[in-house]
Amino acid sequence: MKFTKIIAVVTAALMLCMSLAACTGNAKDDGKDTEMTDYEYVKDKGKLVVGITSFEPMDYQNEKGEWIGFDADMAKAFAESLGVDIEFTVIDWDEKIMELDGKTVDCIWNGMTLDEGVTSAMSCSNPYCNNQQVVVVPKDKAEQYSTVEACKDLKFAVESGSAGQKQLEALDYEFTGVLDQATALMEVAGGTAEAAVIDKLMAGAMIGEGTSWENLTYTVGLNDEQYGVGFRKGSDLTEKLNKFFADSYADGSMQELAEQYGVQEALIAQ
Repeated sequence: MKFTKIIAVVTAALMLCMSLAACTGNAKDDGKDTEMTDYEYVKDKGKLVVGITSFEPMDYQNEKGEWIGFDADMAKAFAESLGVDIEFTVIDWDEKIMELDGKTVDCIWNGMTLDEGVTSAMSCSNPYCNNQQVVVVPKDKAEQYSTVEACKDLKFAVESGSAGQKQLEALDYEFTGVLDQATALMEVAGGTAEAAVIDKLMAGAMIGEGTSWENLTYTVGLNDEQYGVGFRKGSDLTEKLNKFFADSYADGSMQELAEQYGVQEALIAQ
């Protein structure tokens, strides 16, 4: 009899433990109280990590190695408004969604085109700049390639995973994917590619008279597009950035910064 009672007590204890474990597991699965929002996550670690590529006039390094540009300076101001530090991380543009979802970075802020692939995979800010993808060729060949049709037989260099690549794919034009837009320009300047497709805002800052690529020019635009900033799906930082954009536009600081980097004509009212 005593042995039977002991067995019953042990069995009851085991059942109680299993029940408590199940309850604990359910509480974790619910996730309502244990998971931080993106804003809380950034505040907790004390910094906003921004995924970029080298892209003048949006994100590029000065002589001291500091990241500057319209996007970089806006990102610094946004981080300051959140009360956190900022860190810029150069990423493979083709892997930007993976970098974001894996929390290697907290946002993508680099003249990012708001196309369907981006808006379906990220929580995106309101658009802040207009842009085009443009064809870049040696200046002495510009007259030969003044229409989209005239460019069809060219061998292009283009940043892998970029909006420019998507335009070339849609046209079924031959191209080689490279690390970034600056590399695409180097390929054309060096003669290893006949043309490149890059952002018009970048072309305005990096090619032509007074630049490192004076022998290059852009001829034809392939599309019209807009830039936005990308956060993780469901991020509460998107709404905070939209408010920051609106406030910065209202007080004139956004326009002042745009004029500093020569992108004022592309700026979209907030």
